[in-house]
Amino acid sequence: VVPGETALAFYKAKNPTDKPVTGISTYNVIPFEAGQYFNKIQCFCFEEQRLNPQEEVDMPVFFYIDPEFVEDPKMAKVDLITLSYTFFEAKEGQKLPLPGYQ
Repeated sequence: VVPGETALAFYKAKNPTDKPVTGISTYNVIPFEAGQYFNKIQCFCFEEQRLNPQEEVDMPVFFYIDPEFVEDPKMAKVDLITLSYTFFEAKEGQKLPLPGYQ
């Protein structure tokens, strides 16, 4: 991904069980210092997703790396940024707090 250009990635999720599962995904950016330059335009995270038994889906994330990334001397040795997701089963009535908000 070239900083400043938009990119589209797909994450595959599969429900290997015989019962429907409703969950919420959260994301992580590694190295952590690069996270401030990662900008999601559209993402499936923090929204409930229902997966039926044995269902497999591709979930899109549309994003870009802020062009200021290349001007930050702390990022000079960073040539790989990893975006990962963790899928948690949603509990009825439970809401996840948004990052950075109390």
